[in-house]
Amino acid sequence: MSLKRMMTTSTSSWKSFGGLKNWELIILSWTSRVFLNFYNLVQIASDFTKKEKSRWSSGCKVIASCFVDNVTSKEDLSQVVAHMQSTGADILKIVTNANDITELEKMFHLLSHCQVPLIAYSLGERGLISQLLGPKFGSVLVYGSLDCNAVPGLPTLGSLRQAYGVDFMDTDTKVFGLISKPVGHSKGPILHNPTFRHVGYNGIYVPMFVDDLKEFFRVYSSPDFAGFSVGIPYKEAVVSFCDEVDPLAKSIGAVNTIIQRPCDGKLIGYNTDCEASITAIEDALKVNGAAFLPSPLAGKLFVLVGAGGAGRALAFGAKSRRAQIMIFDIDFDRAKALAAAVSGEALPFENLASFQPEKGAILANATPIGMHPNKDRIPVSEATLKDYLVVFDAVYTPRKTTLLKDAEAAGAITVSGVEMFLRQAIGQFHLFTGSKAPEEFMREIVMAKF
Repeated sequence: MSLKRMMTTSTSSWKSFGGLKNWELIILSWTSRVFLNFYNLVQIASDFTKKEKSRWSSGCKVIASCFVDNVTSKEDLSQVVAHMQSTGADILKIVTNANDITELEKMFHLLSHCQVPLIAYSLGERGLISQLLGPKFGSVLVYGSLDCNAVPGLPTLGSLRQAYGVDFMDTDTKVFGLISKPVGHSKGPILHNPTFRHVGYNGIYVPMFVDDLKEFFRVYSSPDFAGFSVGIPYKEAVVSFCDEVDPLAKSIGAVNTIIQRPCDGKLIGYNTDCEASITAIEDALKVNGAAFLPSPLAGKLFVLVGAGGAGRALAFGAKSRRAQIMIFDIDFDRAKALAAAVSGEALPFENLASFQPEKGAILANATPIGMHPNKDRIPVSEATLKDYLVVFDAVYTPRKTTLLKDAEAAGAITVSGVEMFLRQAIGQFHLFTGSKAPEEFMREIVMAKF
């Protein structure tokens, strides 16, 4: 353990999300990598405070800050807090590394039970929700980087206020989040959070980088965590962690939305991807004048690339519209299993480059191919795009993928994954809140921000 730094700084207008202002700050900061000699550093900070305090103005506040990267229990953290209190600081600050999102529950517990003003959060992508949810659990301050000088792993002040609305958070705020790996691409927070505020619902939606589903659901079982979206690669695997699964989601074998039922805490799984994706394709055909009795997809060849969670939703949606389904997936066994479930056909993924569809077919990409940062790839041969009537891409980052650009140039009707994202989010909002979603408001956000 070594003394990282001791420094003083002052400001005449310190603005915090906790409502504190007009402070002069004295910051005592050190790094702790082992507990050996920890007490010596606490004593140094304590002696420094006692010696110098008489020289500071009456409005001065002292923050004792410690970075610790080897705390393994709530008891360890409580011990650190207890000894930091002896410095005489007005506010304590503890920062840790996060190797798993489940470790953050210790920080939330510490914040909720600490009897002194405390700032506590973890670093890294897995630690992000500790920085976003601090105000809910009692953190005195929330840290953000300047929008013009973003710091990796730290949310910007603009996103804290606009996307996450941390100014409006309190202990009753319900937490919703996207369970995914990776999670940084998600646009969910910039859609769900403003919508919550628009209708006056006390909720926040955050990205959750999850490595272990079993541990995640074991740790985050309190009513505070009211619901989840589910993304790559967990839409199928998460089914086994639900206590109940809606019949549509059960038939699909994939869940993209989970609600913790308030009356008994059980996890209920749903799938809003299916209707979102299929109606987006249908509506694109209707707008372009195609016949749609009973569905514009009836009898058409539906070429699906990807047999994962999103692919399963598309396949079952296409089956419900009586389309002829052809499936390609890098895992041929998975493609065959899905094809059998929807009375379709599967072909090896390597055949996709040379596959020649019939004229007027529908192409749906349900793989990450074309997603940022690998934006230049497309899943099929460019030469075959002229034979597709409609091309749908579940990827929505970027909004107009290379596949959609090439398909548009070839004369196909294109449907962006943004449309699917919007429609599934509308369904999720209803499940999250129990209220009808403000669809026009949500569409305006998507059109402006995505």
